[in-house]
Amino acid sequence: MNDTRVTLRWLKAAADIPAGVTWGMPWKEGELSRDDRLSLHMEEGTAPALQSWPTAYWPDGSVKWTAHAAAFQAGAPQGYSIVKGDPELFKAAASLSVRETEDGFTIDTGVLSFRVPKKGSQMIADVHRNGVSISSCGELIAIKESISELTGSRTIREERYHSQIYEAKVEQAGPVRVVVKLTGRHRAVNGTGEWLPFSLRLNAYAGLESIRIVHTFFYDGNPNQDFVKGLGIRFRLPMRGPLYNRHIRFAGDTGFLSESPKTLHSRRTTGKYLELFKRQLNGETLTDEDMDDEYFMSLLGDSACWDGFKATQFSADHYLMAKRTKAGCSWLKAAEGRRSRGVAYVGGPGGGLALAIRNFWQKHPSGMEAHGLTEDESQLTAWFWSPEAPAMDMRHYDTDTHVESSYEGAEELRATPYGVGNTSELTIWCRTSTPSPVELEAYASYNESPPQLVCEPAYLRSQGAFGIWSLPDRGTPTKACLEEKLDGIIAFYQREVEQRRWYGFWDYGDFMHSYDPARHVWNYDLGGCAWQNTELVPNMWLWLMFLRSGREDIFRMAEAMTRHTSEVDVYHFGEYAGLGSRHNVVHWGCGCKEARIGMAGLHRYYYYLTGDERIGDMMDEAKDADYTTVHIDPMRAYFPKDEHKTHIRVGPDWAAFSSNWMTRWERKEDTFYRDKLLAGIQCIKQANFGLISGPTYGYDPNTGLLTSMGDDNWGRHLALCMGAPQVWFELSGMLKDKQWDEMMADFGVFYNLSQEEKDRITGGAISTKRFEHPVLTLALVAYGAWYRKDKRTADFVWSTLLKHPFATTDLKKDAADVTFVDELKEIDWMNTNEASQWSLNTIISLELIPDALPDHTGLARQEANV
Repeated sequence: MNDTRVTLRWLKAAADIPAGVTWGMPWKEGELSRDDRLSLHMEEGTAPALQSWPTAYWPDGSVKWTAHAAAFQAGAPQGYSIVKGDPELFKAAASLSVRETEDGFTIDTGVLSFRVPKKGSQMIADVHRNGVSISSCGELIAIKESISELTGSRTIREERYHSQIYEAKVEQAGPVRVVVKLTGRHRAVNGTGEWLPFSLRLNAYAGLESIRIVHTFFYDGNPNQDFVKGLGIRFRLPMRGPLYNRHIRFAGDTGFLSESPKTLHSRRTTGKYLELFKRQLNGETLTDEDMDDEYFMSLLGDSACWDGFKATQFSADHYLMAKRTKAGCSWLKAAEGRRSRGVAYVGGPGGGLALAIRNFWQKHPSGMEAHGLTEDESQLTAWFWSPEAPAMDMRHYDTDTHVESSYEGAEELRATPYGVGNTSELTIWCRTSTPSPVELEAYASYNESPPQLVCEPAYLRSQGAFGIWSLPDRGTPTKACLEEKLDGIIAFYQREVEQRRWYGFWDYGDFMHSYDPARHVWNYDLGGCAWQNTELVPNMWLWLMFLRSGREDIFRMAEAMTRHTSEVDVYHFGEYAGLGSRHNVVHWGCGCKEARIGMAGLHRYYYYLTGDERIGDMMDEAKDADYTTVHIDPMRAYFPKDEHKTHIRVGPDWAAFSSNWMTRWERKEDTFYRDKLLAGIQCIKQANFGLISGPTYGYDPNTGLLTSMGDDNWGRHLALCMGAPQVWFELSGMLKDKQWDEMMADFGVFYNLSQEEKDRITGGAISTKRFEHPVLTLALVAYGAWYRKDKRTADFVWSTLLKHPFATTDLKKDAADVTFVDELKEIDWMNTNEASQWSLNTIISLELIPDALPDHTGLARQEANV
C-alpha cells in the first residue's frame, strides 16, 4: 500500500487542558481515494485515535479535502503526521457512544454523559459525570423589549422566551467526535408567541469532559418595535454541601474573581482562619475537622450569604462584576476592569460547571450571571447579549437613502435586518471539583486561542489549495520589500482594529471602507463608505495571507471576518435569501442586495481548514442565490423589465454564482450545479469575444443560461475585483477546459490595451471607457501575462503595483500623529478596497510572473533604511 505522510503543526500551541480538535487538509486529484484509510502519527509517543471524513471531491471522484478529529491530552507535543497506508497505526478511540430513544439522544464520552431531547425547551438535559448530576437542564433564553408609540406615549414591555426545539439530528456519531444539530425558535415563557429562529450544534469528543456549542440566531422581528434585550444560554446546576464549600469564579483581565456564597472572611479572620480562607479561595473542599471551631462557626452563621453574581462586559474597554445577597437588595460592585476573558465556574462538593464564551470582550455587550448559589439549584447563564446593556437597536440610521452624497447603492431603502444572523461559540466543562487557579488559567488560554492543527504553507501550496498564491520569498531586495509591505498592511489593520475599537456583537470581524482625513476618522456615518461588508473581498486577502504565512494572528483575523460576513451581512431567509447587503453605515443598510456578499468563495477557506459545519450550512444556503435575483434584479436601475427573467453581470453576479455552484459540486458531487455552471460557461464561450463581451447578460436561473445583450454594455472592473479571479483559478483546475483558460487569459491581456489595440481585436465594438481602475484587476491581468507569456502585460502589472502608495509608503514610519478623541496614528489616504486588492494582486503576481519583477532598488533601499 502506498505510504503518504503529511506533516501537521499546532497553529499556536497545544492546549494546557485535554481538548478536542477538528481540522482539514487538501489532496491532489487522484492522490486519495474514498477507500483509503488515514491515521494520526506522532513523532514521540502514541498519537490519539483519528476520525476522518471527506469534505470535497475532485471531478474524477478522488478526495479533494478531508476533515479530521482527534482528542488530545493536555500539553500535547508539536509534531504530527497524517499517514495513509500504515494499518498498524489505526486504533480505536476511547469509549464514545450515541444512543437514540424515542425522546432524544444520549451521548457518553466515557467521562461524561448527557441527553439531548428531540423536542421541548432543553438543548441539553441530565448531564452526569461519574454518576453525579452536574446539570439538570440547559436551554436558550431571550428577552424581548417591545416598544409601542401608537397612543402617543412610549410604552416598553419585556417578555421572556426560551428555546423550543423543532428538530434534533445526529450529524456525526464517532468514533472520536459526536455532533448533534438542533433547530428551533424561541417561544414565550408565558404565552404562545415565537420569534428568533436558531441553529445550534453540540460537539463532544471521546474521553473528554467538555462540550463545544456553536450557537446561531436569526433576527425575524420588526426592528421598529421588537428589540432583543437579552440573548444567551442558561444551565441549571444542583448545589450540594455547605455554603462555604460552594464556589463561583469569573475571569477578569488576567486573574479571577474567586468567591463563595459564604466566604470565610470576617473581621475575625486571622491566623489559622486566614489560612482556611486562602484554601477556600483556591477551591479546596473544607472538611468538618477544618470547621470544628464553635466560635468561628457562630461568626460564619452571622455573616452575609451571597446568592447572586454577575459580570457584564459593557464595551471593549470596561466590565463590571457585582454580587448581591438576595432579590430586593442592592448589587454590590465586586470588581471592575477592562477586558474579561469570558470564563465562569459555579459548583460545589460533587462537581460543577465551567464555561467559556469566545470573543467575550470583542463581541460586547456580553455577560455571565449566576443565581441561587444558596439554594438547592442554581442557574449559570452565558449572555451573548447581556440584558444589563441597552437592547439591540436594529433600526436603520435614517428613513431616507443618500445615493449621490453618501455613495449608497440604490434609490430603494431596503434597509431591513429581517433574516440576518449572528454566530457565537461556547465551551462547557463538567467538573468533579472546583478548578484550581492553574486550571482556570488553562480554560482562559483555551478560550482566547482554541487549539488548531494546520498543514504547513508549503504543503497547502503544493496541493493547489484555493487556487493560485505565492509563498513568501525574500530572495531579492524587491521581493523582500514587497513582503514587508504585505506584512505592513496586515499590521496596519491590526492596529486600526484596536485603536478604532472595531468591536461589538454586530461589528466584530469587519473593517471599515474608507477614511475621512479632515475628522481623522473612518467614514462611520457616510452611507456606503462605512463598513466594508466583503467589498473587494478582504476575506480572500486575509486567508491568502494566512495560507502563505501560517501565522496564528492572521488566522484569527480571517476567522473573525468569516464569522461576521457569513452571518451578519447575509440574508438567511426572507425576501433577500442568499443575498447580502453592500457596504453601508449599518451592515444590512444598503439597498443593493447582491450575491457576491454571501458567496461561498469567501467562506470556504474556513470550512475546509477547520471542518466547521455552520459555514457548511451557509454555503448550502447560497447555492440558489441566483433565483432571488429574479425578484431583485442586480441591474434593475439600468436595464428595464424585458423578456429576460433577470439581468446579471458576468462579474460579480455570475462569478458569485459560480463559486456557490463549484462548492456545491465538490462538496456534494451534485451534478445539477455542475451542469448549471457548465451551461453558463458555454454561453460565455458563444459570446463574440468570450469574457471580454458584455458583461451584462439576460439570465434564467431555471436553466443557468446567459443571453447576450451586446458586447459593451457595462463597466468591467467589478468583474475582476470581487473574487472572480480567485474562484475561476481554482475552477480551472477542476474543469481542465483549455478554452476557459484562454478566455481568462485573453480578458486579462485585453483589459489594459489602448483603444487602438482594442479596436483591432474587436472591430471597434468595445470602448476603453468600460475598463476602469487597473490596480483592482491585476490578478487576471497577471494570469494573462503568464498564460500568454506576454512581457509587456507583465511589465504593466509590476509597474502598476510598484508605483502604488502601498509599495512606496512605510505604513508604520509614515503614519502621522493626530488627535481625534484621543491620540492616534493615521494614514490619511487609506482605503480597504485597495489594501485588499493590492495585497491579493501582489500575492498572485509573485506566483505567476516573479521573473518579470524589476530590480526596483530604490524601493528596496527605502525599506532597508527603516
